[in-house]
Amino acid sequence: MHILCLGLNHTTTPISLRERLVFNEDAVRAALARLGCGGYDAATEMVILSTCNRIEIYAASARKSFAELEAFLSDTRGVPVDEFRPHLYRHADADAVHHLLNVAAGLDSLVLGESQILGQVTKALELARGQNTVGPLLSRLFQRAIHAGKRARTETAISRNPASVSSLAASLCERAVSDISTAQIVVLGAGEMAELAVEALRKRGVKKVLVVNRTLERARPLAERWGAGITTFENLESTLARADILIASTGAPHTLIHPEMVTDAMRARPDRPLTLIDIAVPRDIEPAVAAIPGVRLHDIDHLNAQLEHSLEVRRREVPRVQAILAEEEVRFLDFLKSLDMLPLITDLRQQAEAIRQAELKKTLLRLPHLTEAERARIEVLTEALVKKLLDSPTHRLRAEAACPHAPEYAAVARTLFGLEGESGLCGFSGDACPISTVAN
Repeated sequence: MHILCLGLNHTTTPISLRERLVFNEDAVRAALARLGCGGYDAATEMVILSTCNRIEIYAASARKSFAELEAFLSDTRGVPVDEFRPHLYRHADADAVHHLLNVAAGLDSLVLGESQILGQVTKALELARGQNTVGPLLSRLFQRAIHAGKRARTETAISRNPASVSSLAASLCERAVSDISTAQIVVLGAGEMAELAVEALRKRGVKKVLVVNRTLERARPLAERWGAGITTFENLESTLARADILIASTGAPHTLIHPEMVTDAMRARPDRPLTLIDIAVPRDIEPAVAAIPGVRLHDIDHLNAQLEHSLEVRRREVPRVQAILAEEEVRFLDFLKSLDMLPLITDLRQQAEAIRQAELKKTLLRLPHLTEAERARIEVLTEALVKKLLDSPTHRLRAEAACPHAPEYAAVARTLFGLEGESGLCGFSGDACPISTVAN
């Protein structure tokens, strides 16, 4: 059995194509249902990971072929294969394991170390479980990846510093007031940067957000998504007087907030400081505003300097994260190797149980005078004997599963016990196992 990963992401594929291939939760369920009901037989297990930056299909398959997965993606999303094939990456076996661990840890993200992807990997596994499309391979792989992602974020600083302009702006807001949940936050503009800022603020517990835009029509979708209030530029001056923090992110070709406007606003609130964060290019706020008493101004250059520092801190943590992932990868590969021993152990136990039952039946026929209680005690005795006899061999077989000579060891064991067959659940054996070589 092979582990396959077919995918595309922000580094390989333009957004115009990614948005046509992306799965929402209902689409993931519908696609996986094809596997669950037998409508797709190229894989025995499947998980679909779909975000705004990546679409990846993980499959457990007897064939190391990606053609069927390409056709599956095309059929489920209605996009011809020829349109997305040049943008695909393909990982098999150990490479697929390595890739998923890096994804879960945030090393393959647009923003290094971002934490959202870990929840998305967890959700992908939950959706697959809901459709009964995960088994021993992918379930264990995704659990290991989630565990690795959590370790990376708790044992290193890969995710501890804001690493995007919007998250950095939200972090500045958090530090600017004593209680972010009660502060009045004003967001000037309704574009992508504004939405990212509102999202980051909501995640930090902000309850009062007011979006100010040139038109209400443009601001309304953002406000509805995040439960924010809306108003127009005509009310900017009065809004400024009520704000604790203002984040400016319009696409206007000229400044919108001038010293006179801010001075008037501060006269109405002499004891309340005002924090202004300008993430627009060109700038929305005149630099002279910073000289007004009680006003703190952060512009895009200031934020970019802090952002570069945060990213550098994250980059320094990469080797530590990679060391964690290497540990988790070895553990998963050891688990894979142990799968080859499971059929042998199962066959051994089944053979012993069949012998036990046959011999017990013959013995009880010769002892018809025994009571039911006595028969039950003899049965318990035989079960205990078999268990004791098999404990040491099965323990040894499991211990030898990860050694380089495990296939030969299994073959000898089958010969000694007179067991037929030699293939394991994973389908790999010795040097033929495409995964087994990675841990060496």
